Amino acid sequence: MATKMFRALSIRNYRLWVIGALVSNIGTWMQRVAQDWLVLTELTNNDGTATGIVTGLQFLPVLLLAPYAGLIADRYEKRKVLLCTQSFMGLCALVLGTLVLLDVAQLWHVYVLATALGVGSAFDAPARQAFVSEIVPGTHLTNAVALNSANFNLARLAGPGVAGLVIAAFGTGPAFLINGFSFIAVLFSLTNLDRSQIHAAKRVVRAKGQVKEGFDYVRGRRDLLLIFGLAFVVGTFGLNFQLTNAMMAAQVFGVGAGEYGMLGTIMAVGTFAGACWRPGAPGRGGATSSWAPRSSGPAHCCPP
Repeated sequence: MATKMFRALSIRNYRLWVIGALVSNIGTWMQRVAQDWLVLTELTNNDGTATGIVTGLQFLPVLLLAPYAGLIADRYEKRKVLLCTQSFMGLCALVLGTLVLLDVAQLWHVYVLATALGVGSAFDAPARQAFVSEIVPGTHLTNAVALNSANFNLARLAGPGVAGLVIAAFGTGPAFLINGFSFIAVLFSLTNLDRSQIHAAKRVVRAKGQVKEGFDYVRGRRDLLLIFGLAFVVGTFGLNFQLTNAMMAAQVFGVGAGEYGMLGTIMAVGTFAGACWRPGAPGRGGATSSWAPRSSGPAHCCPP
């Protein structure tokens, strides 16, 4: 049973990718905690509106740029796209951490860097999620997708707690710097992959109307429209905990960064347990066609 649960890890390229992603994801969750805490307690007087604006600015580029970003992932080598996006996002974290350590950070700095980080994330996500189908065979793809989810949620379990401890001991600046340096792990894994074992999908040739073609495809699939509609409702009305947790920790309970980080860790326990259940699913012959990028339109994305 354990062998089936982790069979994708038998592939060297995937092992490298997962280890690098885990380190970087922990850093990313640290930044999310530190960013909210910085705005809420250091740059404003517990201003929930400002904290919400920062979160909105970070995710707005994903909403606006995701269709085109998927097209970029189809047109260019995904490994090179990831090297660019991961380097850019690491730089954003290092700049913010440096500003905080120099005690010159202002709210508008956070707004700009949160938006920049969102732009990097928008172009990173399609390439990163579709890249898995190029480093594992179709027989292992379902398991690899499930392990990606477990990896993400393990980082979500560890990241907030570590961030709380770092912020309580050293402040928010070092938390941002740690996230910036954590991207080195991903860059190392990308540059050390065995490129002869990467089965790159056929690249899409530039043509007019490709983004529209992707929208038309989704519009013609009622099952996808249902999933997108459900994701919109849940994401809009049910995933505001990043803001509400910070406000509760600072205003309602009057606790510090350590307790706030621990709150984020506790919330991740359930999602991590659910993710761990999925890797045991046996591989399916149709996994490649279900998840691999197609030859046209935006790159297909697997779950985080």
